[in-house]
Amino acid sequence: MTNKEFTPEEEQLIEQAFQNLLAEYAKTPHTQRVERITRAYEFAKKAHNGVRRLSGEPYMLHPLAVATIVVKEIGLGSTSICSALLHDVVEDTDYTTEDIRNLFGDKIAQIVDGLTKISGGVFGEQASEQAENFRKLLLTMSEDIRVVLIKIADRLHNMRTLGAQPKQKQYKIAGETQYIYAPLAHRLGLFPIKTELENLAFKYEHPDMYAEIEAKLAVSKASQIENYNQFIAPIQDKLTAMGYQYTISARIKSVYSIYKKMFSKSIPFEEVYDLLAVRIVFTPKEEITEKDQCWMIYSALTEIYRPHPERIRDWISTPKANGYEALHVTVMGQNGAWIEVQIRTNRMHDIAERGLAAHWKYKTGEGEESELDKWLRTIKDVLQHPAEQNALEFLDTFKLNLYAHEVFVFTPKGDIKTLPQGATALDFAYFLHTALGDQCLGVKVNHTLVPLSYVLKSGDQVEVMTSTSQHPQPEWLHFVTTAKAKECLNNYFRKEERAYVHSGEKRFNDALMLIKAEDCRDMALQRMLNHYKLVQPNQLYLQIGEGAIRLDNMSSIIFPKKSIWKKVQQLNPFTHTSSSTSSDMSSMSDTVNPSNPLPKGHKIELTDENLGTIFHLAPCCRPIPGDEVLGYLADDGKMYIHKVECNEALLLKSSQGKRLYAASWKTNRIQSYHETIHIQGIDKPGIFIRVLTIITTDFNINMSGIHISSKDGIFQGTLDVFVYDKKELEDLFVSLKKIPELTAVQRIEHS
Repeated sequence: MTNKEFTPEEEQLIEQAFQNLLAEYAKTPHTQRVERITRAYEFAKKAHNGVRRLSGEPYMLHPLAVATIVVKEIGLGSTSICSALLHDVVEDTDYTTEDIRNLFGDKIAQIVDGLTKISGGVFGEQASEQAENFRKLLLTMSEDIRVVLIKIADRLHNMRTLGAQPKQKQYKIAGETQYIYAPLAHRLGLFPIKTELENLAFKYEHPDMYAEIEAKLAVSKASQIENYNQFIAPIQDKLTAMGYQYTISARIKSVYSIYKKMFSKSIPFEEVYDLLAVRIVFTPKEEITEKDQCWMIYSALTEIYRPHPERIRDWISTPKANGYEALHVTVMGQNGAWIEVQIRTNRMHDIAERGLAAHWKYKTGEGEESELDKWLRTIKDVLQHPAEQNALEFLDTFKLNLYAHEVFVFTPKGDIKTLPQGATALDFAYFLHTALGDQCLGVKVNHTLVPLSYVLKSGDQVEVMTSTSQHPQPEWLHFVTTAKAKECLNNYFRKEERAYVHSGEKRFNDALMLIKAEDCRDMALQRMLNHYKLVQPNQLYLQIGEGAIRLDNMSSIIFPKKSIWKKVQQLNPFTHTSSSTSSDMSSMSDTVNPSNPLPKGHKIELTDENLGTIFHLAPCCRPIPGDEVLGYLADDGKMYIHKVECNEALLLKSSQGKRLYAASWKTNRIQSYHETIHIQGIDKPGIFIRVLTIITTDFNINMSGIHISSKDGIFQGTLDVFVYDKKELEDLFVSLKKIPELTAVQRIEHS
């Protein structure tokens, strides 16, 4: 950010943005508190006066844009609008949370405080500041959900203006967005925002692929519109004859959604057939339930088109945990393509578009608790013992709760419970109560005893059997998938571990007294650590407490029988060399060639000379020249190169942004890289010889392994090849795909 006086034109731009905000607010059903919003605007404008964003525009336009998203796209009221206008004041100016409280009250001050980044970490210097900020945000979210809704609006505007940021900052922000904010928006029912966040993150991480898919979508748009008009014509006639007021709209698959399908199924754009979906939103008639009317429209629709028997989704009888309700059916269109149709009432559509704000608007009774209310209540369960986790563990634990799919199971009394897909019988026990989980002796599903690792299915009836003599076992951590169950087990084992550590330390001190060595405790402790190849004293105390290390030979370890001179040397702890690590990650003299130091800034070039010496290709994803990559400065001082889409890189982008470097290739086809290719096709005589001829003769590519199998006229297998870069691999694929019998040729991605 920079400071520079605003021009009259810029002042007018700020005022116009504020008037647009008020115009959007006036369209809402909220009680109009314009004076309050105006005071917040004037205060924020004064606080940010003269400050500019990296793009050069006045900074005040950012909080105005966030406030407009809050009211227009999420549907919140004046408290949230004021908080959005003020959300950066405490962080970026000399004003404090107390100033906000005095001027605007406790609630707005609490929300603004929750939106203000922390300074420093509470877990020590090695903790990730990004993960700490997420943690603070979520802790405040458990008190007031508006904190996270405004934060999502803030992130959406930052993503819309991300082009002004340097490349490594784009990686960091896009990675955070993909890892936590998009799933969070989805979990809170903000589907349009979730889709836009995913698209923008993908755009900045894979700009070339994004542009390619976007261009192909534009080319296919005309035919999609023609198919849509043909498809909906008979539906419109039917709904009109039934006397409904309705709207029908087309929903084209998002660029990111198309990419995910291409990537997961290893297919080209041309083979993604479900680009088009159709949405019917209708005004229900008063004398019939919404559920019955949705099924009546479904019945009318299936009189026109044949439904896919396995692709009916009833989210009306049992809404999703984020409040989403609709009836989905996939039918065969006129041109032989499957088309998904979503059937919703106006109320369901409002909740689907605006999530929480609309969800609360339609609540009918104080005692009513939806699945979304229950999920928000469980947030506090996850946050019960925050001090015992480091920030990254906390982030991973919370992310486990951002599941998109659920299963619905029943208690013995017939109460329905919603759990994430993949939840086990032991997860269910912890879901009901921590004590039930800790004392779980066994579980019956549909009156039959099952293993604790049994994966629950919708419709299962589950009964938990307990015993007061039962306690959690370490292997249980392999049986659970939900955040709450993992957190409960980790808390139990941490408490148990602390007890062992305390016991082990006491036994160590008692043993020192027994051999009269308490005066040289530090030396004795170091000798014991060296002998058992341990680093931390607590590791030693834990093993002593558990009985894994006995102390009956402690004297011989501390005072080995050697010459008097060596004994004197050993009694002096300063004669021992020990490995030390620098806390300053900017110093890499131990690991980086001094003649090729890292450049200043966060940009690096990968050459044939520095690969393998200064920069190391990450073994998890094994990038090759031409792949979109980034650099990560690890704790050991080495720079590792990851593919941008690597799962490990995704976590690093969301939690270690300050250690990331934008990386580009500058290699000269000197070094070759191992890649594995998957091929599949029709097994005809000579087909494999043609494949090998193209690889070894036409491209002169070396091979190190061939694994081929054939069954029922179809062959498939893998080929291990050595290529110089991604372009050579892609050129090879183009040539191989010209063989008509080959149905699939793809690179096996490592992630």
